[in-house]
Amino acid sequence: MKIRVYYDDTDAGGVVYHANYLKFCERARSEIFFEHGRSPAIDGGHFVVRHIEADFLKSAKLGDLLDVKGKMLELKNASLVLEQTVWKENEKLFTMTSVLAFVKEGRPIRIDDATKAFFTSLF
Repeated sequence: MKIRVYYDDTDAGGVVYHANYLKFCERARSEIFFEHGRSPAIDGGHFVVRHIEADFLKSAKLGDLLDVKGKMLELKNASLVLEQTVWKENEKLFTMTSVLAFVKEGRPIRIDDATKAFFTSLF
């Protein structure tokens, strides 16, 4: 997913504020569903971030065009592990591995077969 860096994404020096890399990745995860005519809310359930490991490698700046890419590392019964990277042209700026739990009414539940097939087809 392509993302342009706007003024409100940056700090006073025009450098992307660190928390916004997480927002860029969140938007890209949601966009996966929207691009395929689906909603991230599935039968009253949705994915929540349970764990994140992030590496800030280089800075993006005001006006940069970034590309957020994703790769599924593991698909379990009630969660998945996703690696996302943020690139500026051929330069990796940020990488994040997250564990996403599927929950309904605040409790983990099994990911249905159709949603598992959807993720498998994408990654």
